[in-house]
Amino acid sequence: MRQATISRHTKETKITCELNLDGIGKADVQTGVGFLDHMLTLLSFHSRFDLKVHCDGDLEVDSHHSVEDIGIALGDCLTQALGEKRGIVRYGSFTIPMDEALVTVDLDLSGRPYLVYHATLNTPVLGNYETEMTEEFFRALSDHAKMTLHINEHYGKNTHHIIEAMFKATGRALKQAVAIDEKYKDEISSSKGVL
Repeated sequence: MRQATISRHTKETKITCELNLDGIGKADVQTGVGFLDHMLTLLSFHSRFDLKVHCDGDLEVDSHHSVEDIGIALGDCLTQALGEKRGIVRYGSFTIPMDEALVTVDLDLSGRPYLVYHATLNTPVLGNYETEMTEEFFRALSDHAKMTLHINEHYGKNTHHIIEAMFKATGRALKQAVAIDEKYKDEISSSKGVL
């Protein structure tokens, strides 16, 4: 079973994250940040991962600690659930059109964390979510999932649409990358023999 549960407690946040890579896209997300709840629910649906995230964070400060720490916890869950990564396709790529916005996500579950992030977000706050935290979320996810992650906004005007396209495309790309290649299900998808 490709599942993981992470509990992460700091002086700033208390987070429980549960992930099942072979789920049906069922989400139970309660972070105190409504926009992030919406985005993580979309990520779950489009990846078909079952995802449970509960966070009690210091939102009286701002959303920074909650958003970043949730990225850390989700990345840790991905790493734990993938284990040796035996049999996975490894790479994923998806482009999402969201009304006027177009975003492409390319990723490699390489064991080498790296984020490339090109996006212009003109609206600074959506609800109680600071939109500059989008990059921090994906950096934390990339670092802790040990994933090379490229996010490129081709164009767009509506900040909600641009970020939504990022999360949907990430979900779809992850779905591709974690899929088991039945022909090579006992092998590691690397000439090095390890990911």
